Amino acid sequence: MRIGSGWCLTAIGVALALISPAGAADHDALWRIVSTQCLPHYQAAQNPAPCAAVDTADGYAVLKDRNGAYQFLLIPTRPISGIEDPALLAPGAINYWQAAWQARRYVENALGHPLSRDRLSLAVNSRSGRSQDQLHIHIDCIGETAWRALRAGENRITAQWSSLSIAGHPYQVRRIEGETLDNADPFEIVAGTLPAAKQAMADYTIFVAGAVFADGKPGFYLLVDRAFSVPGDYAHAEELQDHNCSLAN
Repeated sequence: MRIGSGWCLTAIGVALALISPAGAADHDALWRIVSTQCLPHYQAAQNPAPCAAVDTADGYAVLKDRNGAYQFLLIPTRPISGIEDPALLAPGAINYWQAAWQARRYVENALGHPLSRDRLSLAVNSRSGRSQDQLHIHIDCIGETAWRALRAGENRITAQWSSLSIAGHPYQVRRIEGETLDNADPFEIVAGTLPAAKQAMADYTIFVAGAVFADGKPGFYLLVDRAFSVPGDYAHAEELQDHNCSLAN
């Protein structure tokens, strides 16, 4: 894997100013930043600015998000619209979730200290709950509400889907065992084990939280929500993150 560094904070500020809030017209700002700045800069001079990193082998960039002091985004360097893109379920597809989990070190570097795995999380929003039409995985601290809900329910959360209400939204949750996500791509798990999901992936949001289970084994909690399963639910799992990293601090 080839990673660049030496990015410029000023350049990042300028680039992120292009990103539109939810509902705004410019849904391609992230893709333009990666395709016309980060990737060409890295290919020309091994400098990924305004991104924090570019990996040309696995085809992704890591970019500091403008929201929060610690949040980063993992973004493919090829056009992938979002959770609904068929490329994510194609044979040999890149496991962007594992790449995002590896990129948690950028959050830790921004914080200035390591985090236990149960303080870190990843999220992809549904089509109705996102502002950008280029896949991006939010990498940041887990929010306290989600953290407490998972801790309270850990004895009944198994490798099978069950229900868990968080922030007033009806999530489905299951556990994944293992130190990494190398052999467990959440896109594939959701599409392959939830009967309605494969034909309606655009409606789903996915949240992955690092975990240490009661038996001491490392793993993850995998949560999904479907848009409009209750009124006003846009399937926006980023809501389970804390961009201020309160638990970490």
